[in-house]
Amino acid sequence: MNDYSVVPDKGVNGWIVKIQDVAPTESYPSRAEAIAEAERMAKEDSPSRVLVYDTKLEIEEEKSF
Repeated sequence: MNDYSVVPDKGVNGWIVKIQDVAPTESYPSRAEAIAEAERMAKEDSPSRVLVYDTKLEIEEEKSF
């Protein structure tokens, strides 16, 4: 099972989608865009899950696909 993480990008003031919490894919200007992309990627790579972090880097939401 792969994990896709949505985390804040402190340097760019956007949001990043990471695969396995290691390899960042792209930076997105809004959190909603990053979540939508992570969910799309997770659905294509099922079984997977999406972990959404808040600005304090605490897990706020978890979804399985």
